[in-house]
Order: sequence, then structure tokens, then C-alpha cells
Amino acid sequence: MPSADPPAGQDPAGRAHARGGMRAVLAALAANLGTAATKFVAFVITGSASMLAESVHSVADSGNQVLLLVGRRRSRRAETEQHQFGFGQERYFYGFVVAVVLFTVGALFSVYEGLHRLTHLETVESPVVALAVLGVAIILETFSLRTALAASNLARGKHGLSHFIRHAKAPELPTVLLEDLAALAGLLFALAGVALSAITHHPEWDGAGSLAIGGLLGVVAVILAIEMKSLLIGESASADVERLIVAALEDGPELQRVIHLRTVHLGPEALLVAAKVGIRREETGASITSGIDAAERRVRAAVPIAQIIYLEPDLYRAAEADEGDPAVRAVLRDPAELVPPDNAPPGGESAPGGGSAPGGESAPGGGSAPGGESAPGGESAPGGGSAPGGGSAPGGGSAPGGGSAPGGGSAPGGGSAPGGGPAPGNGAPPGPAPPPRAQDGR
Repeated sequence: MPSADPPAGQDPAGRAHARGGMRAVLAALAANLGTAATKFVAFVITGSASMLAESVHSVADSGNQVLLLVGRRRSRRAETEQHQFGFGQERYFYGFVVAVVLFTVGALFSVYEGLHRLTHLETVESPVVALAVLGVAIILETFSLRTALAASNLARGKHGLSHFIRHAKAPELPTVLLEDLAALAGLLFALAGVALSAITHHPEWDGAGSLAIGGLLGVVAVILAIEMKSLLIGESASADVERLIVAALEDGPELQRVIHLRTVHLGPEALLVAAKVGIRREETGASITSGIDAAERRVRAAVPIAQIIYLEPDLYRAAEADEGDPAVRAVLRDPAELVPPDNAPPGGESAPGGGSAPGGESAPGGGSAPGGESAPGGESAPGGGSAPGGGSAPGGGSAPGGGSAPGGGSAPGGGSAPGGGPAPGNGAPPGPAPPPRAQDGR
């Protein structure tokens, strides 16, 4: 059932992540505005193509940081009838726009300027000024990158930076991190182009530096576009978060188990959880409702961003568990729980305690069949049944092949009857039937 309660609030790690992302965006914006101004001045003085490409790059990055801030603000609007899940995914849209701007304004312009300078050679004037400005820009970009790395380290935990960029659910930090890395690399390309042009007196190096900057920005833009597209389509929670959800749902007596689980991020700080949960056949409507409410409370305590939760009660049917379904595999995260079809127990269910009973029903205790049925493999059968394979039957049963049962009566076909009476057929009298099990259907 859907949750009607407001979110329990964001966890401390999530709040630290949010604050770190905001600091990184603001630091990058300040650095890019400063470097853009100095680069433009240097371009006017020197006429360097690399300086112009870097100036446009800094302007594009400044606009991108503004877009990220706008997306963050707009994503906090309240839900409406038309957008009942809120506007959290608007942050992903603005992240995608950043990738488009970086590719068109940054990459394409730099490539165009580089090609233009290669076909219309112009000597770089006052290269010392350009080199000095590039040195200042490197210092400012290093400060911005340091802030982004510090915030990323808080958010990524034990994972590497590449894993963090690919799997982060908030677009701001990965975007700023990639932009800062590209900015530093672009400054080094511009530095090399200007320096080589001044040393060799070949202006082609300046155009080549602009081309290198354009290629670098194009690669970064494509990476960002791919990641933002994935988030816009809808990504599930991470494997660690889904384990927490499953553990919280099953950490109570109300539910037997989670049958399958689906999650999707409605924004970096909002998660939708939909699960089918197994209940007992004898449960009443009131007990099912109270049990689901308790399970939802446990999930919110474990994963505070789980703002919307839908739980569907059902009877668990192991025969129809499709391990190829991602929703089922989200529950069976432990590889030991994924039993290949070729290795499945014969007849169906495994026997609790170790042994299986013929026909697929479980035989509690590891092999003996209650009520006197024979236990495959030579185990003794409680109640006086014969044990195939030569074992004696407790209570005076004869071994297979015939024999009298102590107490007087013989068992036709080799089985003994408790107390000496004849056992019709070929085995001991049947015991009580096992309780019915839920079959088939998900």
C-alpha cells in the first residue's frame, strides 16, 4: 500500500553530500568567472587561439554551474496534480542540458577555432602574458577541483572516482568534477600550445592546442550526456540500498519474505520502493495491514530517502520464482541463493534440516518420514516402518525381505506394523498429511 507519511528526513551522510555538492558548484562558479575574465584579457593582448578556446570554455562552465543551481532550486517545488511524484528529476534534465552546452559551446567552438588558426596562421603576441594568465587560471581551477574532490570523497565512500561518476544519483558533483578535470587538462593543453608556438615560432602549435581542448571537451560532454540520460530514464537504487530495504522488510514477524523488489530514483533525494511481499495464508486483513505499516516504518528508518513505498501482499510460490527477473534478483543478492535449474533439488522443494522426501515434500529432521514412511538411504522410520537399505525399524520392525515384527504380527512385503498388527500394502501406515503449500503463480 502507498505510504501517506512524509519522508523521515535525510540521513546525515546525505545532508553532508548535499552541502558538499552545493559548495563544489559555488566554488567552480567563482573559479570559472575569474578565469574567464583573465583569459579574455589575455586573448585580446596575445591573439592566441588556445586562449580564446579556454575563455569560451570558462564561460560555458560558468553557465553550466548556473544551470545546475537552477535545476536544484526548481526540483524542490511541491507536487502538483500533473506531477504527483514531484520535480526531483528536473535536476537530471538540467544536468543533461549542461552536457549539451559543453559540447556545442565548448567543444565545437574550440575545434572550429583550432581549424581556423591552422588554415590562417597568426603569430602569438606577448606569449609571456598568456603564460602568466594560464598560471593564474591553473591555481584557481586547482582550488575548485580540490573542493569538488573533498565533497566527492565524502559521498563515494570506499569506491573509486570512476565508480562514483558512473553511479552517483546527484548530478552536481560528477558534473563539477568532470568539468574541473577537463579545465585543468585544457589549461595544460593551452599552456603547451602557447609555449611551443613561442619557442618554435610555429603558430600551428597554438591551433593544435585549441583542437586538443575541443576534443577533450567533446569526450567529457559525451560522458555526461550518457550518465544524465540514464538518470532521466530512471535508475534503481544501488545494490547496497536495496539490501538495506530487503533486510528492513524481512526484519519482523509480519512478513515471510520479499518476493520481488523494484526501486526507482525520483530525484537524488527521493526513492520510490515497490515490492511484493509474502504473507501467511492464515493472516487476516487487519493483521496484513498492520504488518505492512510496520514494514514501511522499518524501511524509512533504514533508508530515509524512501519517500514513497508500495507493498503488495501475496503468497510466496517458490516454483514460479524467475531468477532471470531483475526484480527477483534484487532480492537474491547473495550468489549462494541463486540455484541454477540443473542443480535444483529433485521433485521441487528442499527438505529443511538437510534431506528431501520423494515427491518434492520436505521431510523435517533430515531424512526420516513421519508416520512410518520409509526414509530413503537407510534412515530409521519412526513409528515402526522398515528402512530400505537394511536398517532396522525402531519398535521391532523387520528388515526388508520379510521377517516377523516383535510383538507378534508380520508385515506383508517386509514392513512391520507397530504393536504387531499387519501393515497392508508394502510399507508402514501413512502418517498425517503435511499442511497444504501455496503452489504456482507469483
